[in-house]
Amino acid sequence: MHFIIRISTKMMRLRKRAIGLIILLFIVMSASIAYVLEPNTFDNWFNALYWVMTTMATVGYGDYFAKTAIGKAFTMFLYIFGIGLLSLVIGKVIDSIGELQRRRGAGTLSFRGRDHVILINWSKKAQAAVDEILCYSPKCHIIIIDEMGNHPLEHMEQVHFISGDPSSDEILLKANITGAKAAIVFGDTRIDEASLIDGKSLLIASSIERIAAQVHTTVEIMQEKNIQNFRYVHVNEFVLSHDAISRLAVRSALQEGNSEVITQLLSRQYGDDIYEIPLNRMWKTYGEAFQDLLRQGATLLSDRSDLSINRKLDQPIPEGARLYIVSDEETYKRIKG
Repeated sequence: MHFIIRISTKMMRLRKRAIGLIILLFIVMSASIAYVLEPNTFDNWFNALYWVMTTMATVGYGDYFAKTAIGKAFTMFLYIFGIGLLSLVIGKVIDSIGELQRRRGAGTLSFRGRDHVILINWSKKAQAAVDEILCYSPKCHIIIIDEMGNHPLEHMEQVHFISGDPSSDEILLKANITGAKAAIVFGDTRIDEASLIDGKSLLIASSIERIAAQVHTTVEIMQEKNIQNFRYVHVNEFVLSHDAISRLAVRSALQEGNSEVITQLLSRQYGDDIYEIPLNRMWKTYGEAFQDLLRQGATLLSDRSDLSINRKLDQPIPEGARLYIVSDEETYKRIKG
């Protein structure tokens, strides 16, 4: 008994690959021995292998069984050592699953997927962003990078967490920044000074630019004056944190209902939304596009950031134009084709 305990202890310390190789050799050798001992019982080596597997798995269908004394002795050997080895494998598998879950919760696993969205610095705004992304694209994978030690949304399978300094190359590569669709850098509100928050965001944006310049990057800025500090860093979009809230509050107070329209356009969870549509070659001018889209139930809003195209209806649509409409999702899908 002491010998068996010592062997089991040593086996538990082996690596998974070594244990797998030992189990495989044990099964092959056991099947070969069983076939040699009782060739008339098993007829061929594969049947012996089948019997060894069912015996080790404690299934015991009874279609094959040892008939000689030496065969029965070998069966008892399988009961003692074979079932023990299989139990060891099952224990290792369970431990591996548990370790994987622990590492996922601690944020130490790397992400190997592509076309995902990376959210940097966890906050309530980041949580709202997760809900919005999944509402817009339910199958999209989201990576959260933050220096806290626990996964904030562990119950959501599509949301992955990586713990560490988001300006570190190692952490960004763990999130597979080079294969990401977009990265959103939220201001770290755990820092008291607004300028220091923007300074950290600048450092993170610089790291993203250096590693994956092609990734669409959006940065939340605490103070508008700090945007000039980003002039040497490629950032696709800036969002002024407090400015947007202040403007929305003023419009709500002075123009009743104004904020409801803006809020609706900011969220895909209800009402109409803003969508980018492909160019139709039949449209020569903004006016033709406007009238055609209107007949289909959508309103042409802008060409990129140009909201004045309703005053340029007679002008031709330039090459490389990016048109945005306001419509419901069903109309957008119909227009997109």
